[in-house]
Amino acid sequence: MKLKLLALGFGLAALPLAASATQPSDDHKDTDTIIKPQFLDLEAIDLKDHPVAARLDSLLYLNFFQATAEEFSTLDSNFLAEGDLPDWHDSVYEARLKELDALSPMDLDYNPVVRSFIDLYSKRRREQVSRMLGLARYYFPLFEQTLDKYNMPLELKYLAVVESALNPTARSRVGAAGLWQFMYSTGKLNGLSVNSYVDERHDPIKSTEAACRYLTTLYNIFGDWNLALAAYNSGPGNVNKAIRRSGGQTNYWAIRPFLPRETAGYVPAFIAVNYIMNYHEEHLLFATDIKPSFFSTDTVVIREKVSFEQLSKLIAMDEEELLFLNPAYRYKIIPKVSNQAYRIVLPADKIGLFIANEDSIYSIAENDFAQNKTAAPAVVEMNDRIRHKVRRGEVLGTIAEKYGVSVSSIRRWNGLRGNTIRVGQRLTIYPRRMPSSSTVASNTRSTQSKTSTDGKYEMYRVRSGETFYSIARKYPGVSAQNIMSWNGINNAKRLKVGMTLKIYPQS
Repeated sequence: MKLKLLALGFGLAALPLAASATQPSDDHKDTDTIIKPQFLDLEAIDLKDHPVAARLDSLLYLNFFQATAEEFSTLDSNFLAEGDLPDWHDSVYEARLKELDALSPMDLDYNPVVRSFIDLYSKRRREQVSRMLGLARYYFPLFEQTLDKYNMPLELKYLAVVESALNPTARSRVGAAGLWQFMYSTGKLNGLSVNSYVDERHDPIKSTEAACRYLTTLYNIFGDWNLALAAYNSGPGNVNKAIRRSGGQTNYWAIRPFLPRETAGYVPAFIAVNYIMNYHEEHLLFATDIKPSFFSTDTVVIREKVSFEQLSKLIAMDEEELLFLNPAYRYKIIPKVSNQAYRIVLPADKIGLFIANEDSIYSIAENDFAQNKTAAPAVVEMNDRIRHKVRRGEVLGTIAEKYGVSVSSIRRWNGLRGNTIRVGQRLTIYPRRMPSSSTVASNTRSTQSKTSTDGKYEMYRVRSGETFYSIARKYPGVSAQNIMSWNGINNAKRLKVGMTLKIYPQS
């Protein structure tokens, strides 16, 4: 658990609340004067923290969490040519993994398959490993804290390296998301919600909790961590099938030939990551793009709607850092939802400034939203599925973009062999986002707009990579179906590079 100022006995609860931005905090007034400016200039607002509290904060984090330059040094050797890199004998790798294995309840075996993954990370993915070493400074303490809470092997922190390369916004081709690569359904089963503003699969804290719960369930089923890892990757059903096909073997290496191809490389990759993250210096690998220490951050509950842009200006914090610390917020907006508390992570030296001016920040944000209305979507909880009624002018491409899914997914969910759909047809959709009301209105106007063939037309030459949908987007009021109709085409697959299309721009 992260250290708290109160736990250290500084007694900051006894300090008075902040003065407003217009009244410096030197006079230590007991109440917060809320700012309600008529015309807002966020850049000009200068919020103040309590000087005593700020001084105590700086002393605390200086003494406990300041990293030395030597600890996180960066060397150009990260980018040496492969021929200049150390090439150890198999016996060296085996001895090093035996040392790690002796300290772990997991089986960290060495064999030629593991060696191939060690070579992959230490030679061909050096730049990626160097970035991950920098990211690990933030993520590994978070992982270790949660793994310890669930009494799990701390080595499981390396699973996130295999899954996402420590990228909280990673998304696979099949829709798995976040550091721990949860599919929508698996994430929901493990307590992760998704709505139009927030995808908790991208939340480092909540997704780590969910991963620990899921891995614990899998371990309780199989009684072996390597089998639990294989089940995490391909599902417990595939592991059970492999056990049957191997004649009832319950050792990962014995059932490996019967596992899906990706899973057959999953545990060897995990063992290789264990090795490379512990012996990176022996391979002349060092951290780059170093992130802040996890221990130099803290969380705060947000009670009103506020945007990253507003926060970054009001508490003098880089917006990109806010996004790194809070990747779950899809529109860089923390919404206000009844009976739902949303939290954000801030650097520890910004927490005090936020709390000291919290009511003023909310008031400023409310006025700013009122003066600068944005087309942000309503907060809609993502259910297992929705039914979409096809409107005139819609094609699979427009529907897929509207809900943040792929065309191939819509075809699979509805048993469609091609891209042809009809007006009034109802499609099953498992949305990844919900369209904003302004988008819906815009799309409705576009599809209802007159698509006249009177007057002048243009001849459009098709370029590489274009579709009817991408071409239609260049002409307001024109749909992909319009273009196909005007040119006597009834199959989207007939679009070819170099083809000339007749387009009637709509007024």
